[in-house]
Amino acid sequence: MKSGLKIAVAGKGGVGKTTVSAVLAKLFSQDGLDVLAVDADPDANLCTAFGVSPDECPEPLINMKTLIGERTGTGREAVGVYFKLNPKVSDLPEKHWHTVDGVKLLAMGGIEQAGSGCACAKGSFLKALLSHTMLQREEVVVVDLDAGVECMGRASILGIDALIIVVEPGIRSIETATNIASMAKDLGVKLVAVIVNKVTSPAQLDVIKEKLQLPILASIEYSPLIQQADLERKSVFQSDPNVVKRLTEAKQSLLTLMQAAQSQS
Repeated sequence: MKSGLKIAVAGKGGVGKTTVSAVLAKLFSQDGLDVLAVDADPDANLCTAFGVSPDECPEPLINMKTLIGERTGTGREAVGVYFKLNPKVSDLPEKHWHTVDGVKLLAMGGIEQAGSGCACAKGSFLKALLSHTMLQREEVVVVDLDAGVECMGRASILGIDALIIVVEPGIRSIETATNIASMAKDLGVKLVAVIVNKVTSPAQLDVIKEKLQLPILASIEYSPLIQQADLERKSVFQSDPNVVKRLTEAKQSLLTLMQAAQSQS
């Protein structure tokens, strides 16, 4: 496996993509790899999935108005409404990540207002930072994307090796996954796979397989322990061994699919 593997995790809100992102990042770290976990969700909570108190989590970069103004040229000294489309961001990960249990956490955040991610200084800043993270970083990068299909802009998937869509039993989750997969294909993502979460019966898994027609990396049973860990703000990695086992299998399945794809190219 190459050291600079880039993985993005997407899905409908509430399906467990943050849990999946946190555990996968930790598993790659346990393999002895340098791992950067990026929170690109406006509701940034990847840090707390590692058991870090909200008060100790780093502030999302999207909230740093002064920094964004300086980098995009929209600070107090700026003239007019113009801003830099490619602001300098290469020095920011090292300055703002927070290391937990061997994983480097970078809270980027996201644009909350619908449609505001295209033509604004914040959008330009985030796109530049995400593109740098995907294309220039040497670490294994796991990105917890914004919920839903809004995340699927070109900047979100530029340079990724695989897109994992987390799905739970439910038609809205399946429809969101279908839309994300379709958009990913249109944007040229070569490997799209699914992790099915919160399963309570084999029949649910059969329905999801039939409707999505995508590789299934793992099926994870509904876990009260993960739910309790979330309520108590404990590390999801230490909460339910069965979930960790399933995601370990998912990681290996993903690497196998990637190796097969590389051998065919």
